[in-house]
Amino acid sequence: MAADGGLIVEKERGRARLILDRPERHNAVDGRMASALHEALWDADRDDAIHAVVIKGNGPSFCAGADLRGYESSPEQTGRSGTRYIDDDIWQIESGQRQNLAIFDMHKPVVAQVHGHCLALGTVIALYCDVVIIADDARFGFPPSRNLGTTPSMMWLHHAGPQWAKRLLLTGDTVSGSEAAELGLALKSVPAELLEAEVEGLLDRLALIDHHLLAANKRVINLGLELMGARTLQRLAAETDARAHRAPGTAAYYAEVKEKGLTRALKERDRPFGDGRARVRGPEGRDAQGRLIDP
Repeated sequence: MAADGGLIVEKERGRARLILDRPERHNAVDGRMASALHEALWDADRDDAIHAVVIKGNGPSFCAGADLRGYESSPEQTGRSGTRYIDDDIWQIESGQRQNLAIFDMHKPVVAQVHGHCLALGTVIALYCDVVIIADDARFGFPPSRNLGTTPSMMWLHHAGPQWAKRLLLTGDTVSGSEAAELGLALKSVPAELLEAEVEGLLDRLALIDHHLLAANKRVINLGLELMGARTLQRLAAETDARAHRAPGTAAYYAEVKEKGLTRALKERDRPFGDGRARVRGPEGRDAQGRLIDP
């Protein structure tokens, strides 16, 4: 077992487990964790003993998104280390995107083992994976689209189709793990207590296959996605996110964070949305606080 930058790496029986390890922050990703994950992915890809990789999280959640500490005011710095000008912002977004695209680009299959919160950047990581297996009671969505921009990647369309991608990204609402699987955002959902066994069982089967053959089958499918425009759409997602950062609503968010602090600003953003949930089947009746009412 090796741990570095908020990431634990375990290798055994033909698999590499990359475990996000900032449980006190619900595995919110900071720069050190992002770099460590990127390096660990490519390390596993060149290791002939590894057939597949699983990304999972320690503690109560898979990943609640990016660690927003340090982004508590609108960036004023110029140049490639800042986002004051739109091209610098695009440059920054694409830099992070290239790290996450390692999941899509590497030859060996990557499984996301999702429990608890899978929000914002957590969904970016999960949706670049080849297979997502999720706990029934997990929470999956992109709340930052309410006031911070749009998703800096765009695999939602390929997994869920245009209508549900719009429904969830236009509102920032979330769905349960079982609903995420129904929409195609995950391969399947299972009860939380069976999640690890389900994932490990799949990894056992992948370990029986020559990793060169696993790579061939992964890559032909991903090349098909590229022929459908998936790779180009990632570039467009970065540029669109930078454009969305110039919205008046985003400027108002930064002003509110300066005045009230990050935690309070986020709570006030989300309060009108009640429980923040969408419902995949049946009507979305809500109480006075905006919480879904069971039909």
